[in-house]
Amino acid sequence: MNGYQRITAALKGEWPDKVPVILHNFMLVTREAGLTQTQFREHPDLAAGAFIRSVEKYGDDGVYVDFDTATLAGAVGVPVEFPEDSPGVAHAGCLATLEAVDDLEPVDIGAYRHVQHWLEIVRRLRAHFGDEILIRGNCDQAPFSLACAMRTPSEWMVDLCDPDNEPRIARLLEHCADAGRQMIRLMASAGAHMVSNGDSPAGPAMISPAMYAKFALPAEQALIREAHALGQPYALHICGDTSLILNDMARSGADAVELDYKTDLAAAHAVCKDRITFIGNLDPSGVVARGTVAEVQAETRRVLEMFADTPRFILNAGCAIPPSAPAANIRALIATAREFR
Repeated sequence: MNGYQRITAALKGEWPDKVPVILHNFMLVTREAGLTQTQFREHPDLAAGAFIRSVEKYGDDGVYVDFDTATLAGAVGVPVEFPEDSPGVAHAGCLATLEAVDDLEPVDIGAYRHVQHWLEIVRRLRAHFGDEILIRGNCDQAPFSLACAMRTPSEWMVDLCDPDNEPRIARLLEHCADAGRQMIRLMASAGAHMVSNGDSPAGPAMISPAMYAKFALPAEQALIREAHALGQPYALHICGDTSLILNDMARSGADAVELDYKTDLAAAHAVCKDRITFIGNLDPSGVVARGTVAEVQAETRRVLEMFADTPRFILNAGCAIPPSAPAANIRALIATAREFR
């Protein structure tokens, strides 16, 4: 099997010949190519070349195309800062009041140049790899997260606590879902083999499981339906300890969940193994970036052994790998997976 076939098999619940590996490594890829994050975000040819060299260097099965973590936010009008050597960050909202939702106009996110840069990276990677390596086009913020950026986290959390706000909350989430659906359509047309979104403010560290089920999950499902209508497998990522919402995530309709290392591995296995593909969940900082080779090998084996009874597993870090991760650790991670079966 090639990389595309391995990952596709795991997403379908079929046994691959080896454990598939796809890494959330855009910051590491950038650093190893000698680029700054500014060069990476502004030059799709350089970014695509950096991903290609990384696959050639390490031999992983897919490319996880991520970019600034506030691209959709910028596309809908949120002010975004672009540091020279770290990802973009939304630093202020664009809706001073929830009432301002009433005046929102539809947004064409394709007009935002950073969206076009992201798509061009995917186009170049698909042209280079074809169907040998799976191209995962991350589609940035899920609707709940995007709404959080538009209102700011503090104001959004207050908004959610007042039942009188719910009609406007629903309108804002639909506005954000429209942006998300556009991104998924654009990513599919650019040649991605699968798509994904992150929805980290929707996790239990920020809101209750009941709020997740009421506000975030239906908005995520709107994106999942769009992806499936286009024939795209879909992965959902939420940072932090998601143990309390695992069952809801598993019933979202997503093909895969990508979970942080803080989520209890045994609980994730119990919920996911017969229902949905699990992607993860090595500690990206404590193990992959700062651990010894022996520690990386041991932790990788621990995760592999937990999911050895199911084909619904793809090895990755639980979140983005820091740019400081040593090449020896990445090689150890992948070699351990290759030798496991």
